[in-house]
This record gives sequence, structure tokens and C-alpha cells, in this order.
Amino acid sequence: MRVQPSSPPFDSLAARRLREALGMAPGHVSYGLRAQYGLAVTPDTVVAWERGTAAPGTRELTALAGVLWCSPAELLAGATTLREHRIARGWTAADLARRVGLDAGAYTRMEESRRWRGSERQTAALAEALELSPRDLLAATGRDQELAELLRGAVGARWQAYVRPVARMLPMERGRLEAVLQRLHSDYQSRTVATLSWGDASEDTGGPGRDFLDRILEHFWALARD
Repeated sequence: MRVQPSSPPFDSLAARRLREALGMAPGHVSYGLRAQYGLAVTPDTVVAWERGTAAPGTRELTALAGVLWCSPAELLAGATTLREHRIARGWTAADLARRVGLDAGAYTRMEESRRWRGSERQTAALAEALELSPRDLLAATGRDQELAELLRGAVGARWQAYVRPVARMLPMERGRLEAVLQRLHSDYQSRTVATLSWGDASEDTGGPGRDFLDRILEHFWALARD
């Protein structure tokens, strides 16, 4: 089923602050949007955006950033999805697809379904283009659960077997990744998990099993930050 893209998380307060810093009235913004970008946006609509009772679409957001002399990212409250990160960095879907080495249609389908299926090289290129940390990349590509399942296997078996699968998902230096997985495995096997209340790696993903996956994922990110 085709997933309809959501509106960008517009930061209404930032829009007003930026406009006022330029000494502009809503009417000036409206005029700029019409004259420079051909958008019929009234002053009342600009006010509605700033009050949070309405939000600009993707094209309007990009144009508003141009009128306010800022980047689209400065008008977003906090990007979480691939689409939102792309808009924040000012990339079109076609340009970003080209940058990471994907067909534009294939990239758009991944973005709309919120399921990333790029290769290790493409994933690294995506993270670089959108300036994403490993954790933000996983959240944006909807692969947190997939990583948690791999980590459950790594703590309960030979962690070395999971280096390559995890590396395909994260733009992390291989030696660093190996050190983190080894430490994660060691922590679990030494039974520090008892004090951390991780639970049992053999449990399923319902109830306590879900709690275990959440905790092991948090511990992984904590180790990756050290």
C-alpha cells in the first residue's frame, strides 16, 4: 500500500523569529513568495503558519526558506523520517537518489514506504548526504527493530558473525563496530545484564522480550558513544 508522505514538522516560532529579525511583515513574506516563487500565499496564511494553525507544504517550505534567507532545516522542528531529513538539507528526491547511487523511482519508493533497502555503500552515502549520525540513520530508515534482532543474536552467540550484517546497516568504522559488539557480548555473558534488567535473549518480541530488545539497543548506542 502506498504511504502518503506527511507534512514536514514545521517550526512556527522559528519562522516568526526569522521574519522579525529581517524586519519583514507577513505581507512582505507573502509578496516574496508570489514574486520570487510564483506561490499565491496570502499574508493571513503566513500568519497562520506562524501561529501553528496551518503548515506549509514541501514547495512552500523551500520557498519560505528562500524568502527568509535561511535553510529549510531552520524551519523544521525536528526531522525524523528520510523525507524530512531530505527536505531539511534541501535535496530533491531525484538529486539525493543520484548522490547515493539509486534510481530515482527506487529511492522514492523506499522513502514513501519508510523501508530502506540500499546497499552498505549506498547507506554510507545516504548518511553522508543527509549528515546523519548512525542512530539518526537507523531511525530515519525504519531499521531499529532489525538492528535490535541482530544484537540479540550477537549477545547470545558468536558476536563475530554479526559484524558484517550490522555493518551493512550502519556507517560505522569496522574496528569500532567490532569493539562495540565484543563489549556488548561480554556484558551480556558476564551477567551484568541481571543488574541492567535486560531480560532473556531467548524471549520473543512480545512483553518482556520487547523490553529486552529496547534495553539492548540502548546499551549498544551507549557503548557506541564511549
